[in-house]
Amino acid sequence: MAVEIHQRLSEWLGPLGFQCAPFKYQDDTLAFVILSTPQMFEKAFKPYIADKLLATVRDPIDECVVHYFTLLKKNFSDHRIEAIHDFEMFPNRKPKILAQTAAHVAAAAYYYQMKDVQQNPWGEKVRKMYGVCIHPRYGGWFAIRGVLIFPDVQDQALEQKLPVDCVSTNEKKIQLLEKFNFHWQDWTYRDIIDVEERYSEEQKQYFATPPAERFKLLGLKGDALR
Repeated sequence: MAVEIHQRLSEWLGPLGFQCAPFKYQDDTLAFVILSTPQMFEKAFKPYIADKLLATVRDPIDECVVHYFTLLKKNFSDHRIEAIHDFEMFPNRKPKILAQTAAHVAAAAYYYQMKDVQQNPWGEKVRKMYGVCIHPRYGGWFAIRGVLIFPDVQDQALEQKLPVDCVSTNEKKIQLLEKFNFHWQDWTYRDIIDVEERYSEEQKQYFATPPAERFKLLGLKGDALR
């Protein structure tokens, strides 16, 4: 069952620039982590923006992903699907999903943390480093958009796979964490490995623009927000 659903999801999501990877959510319940690749901006986001006025002040990318998740659930009406988006929070402001952990468990990307570095080189100077996922094909040029859960599908045979440890040396792992934590705005951490594809210049400009100014960049008027 998991193999069949995975294939159907991939066939539906792939042309839109998304990827999916299966994992067990609770007990043996089937779930998939959903990633956006560099192609999502052209294949899904721009067509969505061109076709719609945004109904809320939610981030346009978030609205776009909600839109396609909703369409996907309609196209998989033979299953009950629960979607949890990466931006969803509980009332106490804790995230509803640990997106990077989900990506690691599903073997979609490797979640690099301080524990992956041998002999902590920072000592007492740095007590905490935020971790970051790296994709074996896209490096840091991707995003984790959410999780799709299939409550009516249990698959005991689904085996957990290990993600590809693509940042293979200790020195590179140190460099990755330092770039991500101290110099994330220059985006160089995304190229910690050789990648197949990066964000387009237009896409880089969009994500480099402060969120409050992105509506203007997209040519959206104030009426689109009311």
